[in-house]
Amino acid sequence: MKNLVFDFSIDKSSKTALVVKQFDAALDLVWDAFTKQEILDQWWAPKPWASQTKSMDFQVGGRRFYAMVSPEGQAHWSVQEYTAINPKTNFKYLNAFADQDGNPHLPGSEWDFNFSQGDDGITQVRITIYNDSLERMEQMIEMGFQGGFTMTLNELDNVLATLKK
Repeated sequence: MKNLVFDFSIDKSSKTALVVKQFDAALDLVWDAFTKQEILDQWWAPKPWASQTKSMDFQVGGRRFYAMVSPEGQAHWSVQEYTAINPKTNFKYLNAFADQDGNPHLPGSEWDFNFSQGDDGITQVRITIYNDSLERMEQMIEMGFQGGFTMTLNELDNVLATLKK
C-alpha cells in the first residue's frame, strides 16, 4: 500500500482547521466523490452514522441540504451553500447546522476544497475550514469533529477502492 499523506491541524487563533488528504485514485473520481450526491451519501458521515441528502444543486448559488443520521434515526441537519466552483480544482461553500426545514443556524464556517493530482496518479485534497466564531469552532471540536471527519475521509478510501473496480 502506498504511504499517503493525511494531516489534520487546528489553529484556534485563526479559527481554522486544515486537512490535507491524499487518495490513491484519479482526480476525476475524487472530484465526483465530493460533488455528486449518490457518492457523497456513501461516505460523508462517520460510521455507524449515515449521510442522507434531501436536496443538492452543485452550482454557484446552489446548496446541499442533508442530515447525518444516527443508527437510532436521529437526524442532525446541515446546509452547504456553494459560493465558488472551478471544476476539478476547487470549490467553496458556507456550511451551517440547520433545522429540519433547511433554515441555517448561524454562525457557520467557510470550507475551501482544493484538488490536485500528481504524476503518480495520487490525488490530494486540501480542505481549509474557517469558522466565523471561536465558539463555533470549539463546539465542532467538542462534538468530535476531528475524529469524526478522519473516520469519514478514511471511509472515502473504501468507497473509492470499490468505485475503481
